[in-house]
Amino acid sequence: MSDEKTKAAGSDRTKLMDSLRAGRKSARERRPDSEAGAATTAQPPKKKAYDFRQLPQVKQLQVQRAAADMMGIANPFFRPHDGLAAGTTLIDGEIYDNFASYNYLGLNGHPEVNSAAEEAIRTFGTSVSASRIVAGERPGHAELEAALARIHGVEASIVMVSGHATNVTTIGHLMNKGDLILTDSLVHNSIAEGARLSGATRINFPHDDLDALERLLAENRHKFENVLIAVEGLYSMDGDFPDLKRVVRLKQNYDAWLLVDEAHSIGVLGKRGHGIAEHFGIDPTEVEIWMGTLSKTFSSCGGYIAGSKVLCDYLRVTAPGFVFSVGLSPALTAAAIKSAEVMEREPERVAKLQTNGQLFLKLAREAGLDTGPSAGYSVVPVIVGDSVNAAILSNKLLERGINALPIIFPAVAEKSARIRFFITSEHTEDQIRRAVDVTAEELAKLKTGGTTFDRLKQAAK
Repeated sequence: MSDEKTKAAGSDRTKLMDSLRAGRKSARERRPDSEAGAATTAQPPKKKAYDFRQLPQVKQLQVQRAAADMMGIANPFFRPHDGLAAGTTLIDGEIYDNFASYNYLGLNGHPEVNSAAEEAIRTFGTSVSASRIVAGERPGHAELEAALARIHGVEASIVMVSGHATNVTTIGHLMNKGDLILTDSLVHNSIAEGARLSGATRINFPHDDLDALERLLAENRHKFENVLIAVEGLYSMDGDFPDLKRVVRLKQNYDAWLLVDEAHSIGVLGKRGHGIAEHFGIDPTEVEIWMGTLSKTFSSCGGYIAGSKVLCDYLRVTAPGFVFSVGLSPALTAAAIKSAEVMEREPERVAKLQTNGQLFLKLAREAGLDTGPSAGYSVVPVIVGDSVNAAILSNKLLERGINALPIIFPAVAEKSARIRFFITSEHTEDQIRRAVDVTAEELAKLKTGGTTFDRLKQAAK
């Protein structure tokens, strides 16, 4: 560009900027005095880092912790374990009988499972590094999904990286505003969150009250486009399960879909551990959506949906929790595959678990412990009555070599606070007998020590 043109361009830019500045000045002069003054004196709000201690829910937690400290109740949660948690566990260098892990068939730490995970890491590394759509499949993904479909007796399955997210994304994606979701009042939080995400209408029916479910279907089915019934194969807080045959009849009679969450029943119910369908002898294809997790029986981590090929293919390309989430890691995939293989090969593990669960329930009832509606499989609660007593009892059990954690409000109703015992195939008869005896003894001592209110008054002195 010549010097003359450069000077001309510079002059044009100067004129343009002068014109813009003049326009802004003119606009300010045309404003009312009050507005012009406000423009010159107003200051942007001063930003402060928000103090989360001021949140009401945080304050409530602080009050609860202070009350526990005042009564000398140690926090029973988040205790670090120093090794494998199976029938026993190591905490602070001490061995405890362990009733607080989901290792139902003792497959976590099994030599074949460990070896499979190690080989997967050597071959594929520790991560698939992106979603399966972006990063591509690993052979184990398809192998695991085929194994889960076979165990459930259906056409296909799809594996995701979180059990909680599996329910949230599946229910939230399939159901919409204008649909209805009918849930047992004790279903897992992940089902409730999926229902909330979906925008569908949700109605709870009282726990295991199938008469109430039928009334709700009769009164509401015609008002909605799609209806989903959600129940669990075995309820994680109470250890009972629904009459699946009747639930299937109801969903058929009222043209509804049925989701059964088998997080705690796969590997537990049925002669081969194939879950509640095997327990009741029903055709698994009569249930539209089987959901399960990999972190319990299958000694891994993640969740899955099993059902028709059409359903799984649809979720594979549209469900946000699958499409936009990383694929299951090679080690976790291999661990779940090998765990499923060992479960199929060694049904005696399932039989031992069931024997242990029945023994625990029988002894607990004979000792006068309140076990609620538990059917005596992998979950047996001992209902204490309030959260403070439940926490104290858990700590007393730990002092005597038993690791069993409390379930307190709001996870359960305050009057239903409990110690929840997870039973596995790895527990011995002696461990079970001792756990029941010690629990009954310590609970009796607790009941003679006065009410929670009495202890609060004593601690305040």
